[in-house]
Amino acid sequence: MDLHRTSILNQMDYSRESKEGKPAQATEERLDSGLDSLREEEYQAVAAEFHRLRVECEPPQQQPDPAVTGELHEWKRQITEDGDTLLHLAIIHEAKDYIKTMIDLSRNTDFLDLQNDQRQTPLHLAVITNQANVCLDLLASGCDPTLVDRHGDTPLHIACRHGNLLCFSVITQNCRPEHLSGMMGACNYQGQNCLHVASVQGFLSLVENLVNLGADINAQEQRNGRGALHLAVDQQNLSLVKLLLSRGADPNLVSSGGHTPYHLTYGRHDDDIRKELYATTNPDLRELPDSESDDSEGEEDEASDDEVRSGSRLNSRV
Repeated sequence: MDLHRTSILNQMDYSRESKEGKPAQATEERLDSGLDSLREEEYQAVAAEFHRLRVECEPPQQQPDPAVTGELHEWKRQITEDGDTLLHLAIIHEAKDYIKTMIDLSRNTDFLDLQNDQRQTPLHLAVITNQANVCLDLLASGCDPTLVDRHGDTPLHIACRHGNLLCFSVITQNCRPEHLSGMMGACNYQGQNCLHVASVQGFLSLVENLVNLGADINAQEQRNGRGALHLAVDQQNLSLVKLLLSRGADPNLVSSGGHTPYHLTYGRHDDDIRKELYATTNPDLRELPDSESDDSEGEEDEASDDEVRSGSRLNSRV
């Protein structure tokens, strides 16, 4: 099988409210570690190594399979200057035959969980490149789906950010219950769990699936205490606001700066969202708080009361 370079395209925006003028989010977060950085001679060297791998992985019938004897293949020691193993590179270049061979020869070993310099595991890369079948093979072979990359993202975070429903379904349906619970509750280094990430991106199907799987709909971001409903209002996503309210989101949830989701409607143009929240918000929590403190002191991406009053967008979207 010939290796080929691949263009990583964003997954379709199913059930996502469009925002006029907002550019589509690129999913090319794999660039620093081999995807486009290989020079032609390096690329050919990788192709040659894959060819050698195919030869080495076809022993005579009389010889025991090295995976059974525990012998460490030489190809497992191959690491690029970016920390990528040959499995990382095979996934990046979608060399499906080699991916399958390496996974089969590495079942239930630490090789499947090796992280490159971006702290990405093969499962991270399989999600980024939208290869749901590779996700399935990795999970069935014993990889750990709870490991995080340099941003603190699990593979499930990445699936939620990219709107990758297929990889999301494969991961959630083929991991252990304790892993699933841990991944849904885990916050990345921006303080967001998977529900927050899906809400920011406006992926209604993923939000609904996460809630159905047991995600805490009122979980608050670690940096500022905003819940998914706050984020839906901030994105001016009426459909998401209605969905979250129908599934039990608390309209009276107060952020670290004392703001309810209704407070975030001040100065905004969507009166329908304001009306939707007005009836369900405690009358005592409709007026803006007098405090001038930020949601979280010292954080760059927090909004002050003045910013809420003027309708400024909250910063630091991931």
